[in-house]
Amino acid sequence: MTIERAPVTLDYDAIAARLLDDHTSARKFAPFAKEYGIRNLDDAYAAQGAYVKLRAARLATDAAGYKIGLTSKTMQAMCGLATPVAGMVLANGVHVSPATIPAKTHGRLGLEFEIALRLARGVDDPAHVVEAIGGVAPAVELVDDRGCDYRALDALSLVADNAWNAGVVHGEFVAQWPELADVEGVALANGAEIGRGFGRDVLGHPFAALTWLAKHLAERGQYLRAGDIVLTGSLIPTHFPTATTNYSYAVDGLGEISCRVVF
Repeated sequence: MTIERAPVTLDYDAIAARLLDDHTSARKFAPFAKEYGIRNLDDAYAAQGAYVKLRAARLATDAAGYKIGLTSKTMQAMCGLATPVAGMVLANGVHVSPATIPAKTHGRLGLEFEIALRLARGVDDPAHVVEAIGGVAPAVELVDDRGCDYRALDALSLVADNAWNAGVVHGEFVAQWPELADVEGVALANGAEIGRGFGRDVLGHPFAALTWLAKHLAERGQYLRAGDIVLTGSLIPTHFPTATTNYSYAVDGLGEISCRVVF
């Protein structure tokens, strides 16, 4: 005899409230997926949606786009996933270069140096998403890992926690751009180089990352909108400021941006 089990119903409101309180209190990140019964990526993204909705309501803001993370095999292996991950960017976290970012409003602030895309129109067919790009710009994603111990990182908790997105600093979006696989980005901290990388370092091309995101959203009945900003993944390892620092980031053919992190 086969015994049918009732489907597990997760308390997404409780997960969202837990995450909002963790961030408000700058509480150290600790894996929580198992505690709340998050079993797979579908559960994790549903939890992420509930958390972002609650956070947006509390901050009286709206969605401004998406971030893509884990765009290298090395980062995927570290987190125990064979796929990139996505998170949402809220409008209150969007800053135009030059910008000043207070570290104290984050559990632990990290900077990721990226290429950002902006959609000129909405897209309901992932096959045509590249055609909808209206602008490209250098960008620094702000992430908040809340002091995570990466040896104990749980990928499902990371996804539910909005893939750690805490905002973005971006430059001017240009309507004409060079071949993005070949462009080099160089990041400086107080004038000293801290890393460099190429557009091809994110899934082979930033457009490949965008296409992955469009497919990811379509599978969940969601679609990119006109005006959405998409962060395509970091060209260099995440940098964690420890003192007030001036950062600059230049990408071939796209320009240079700057931000100052203050403690």
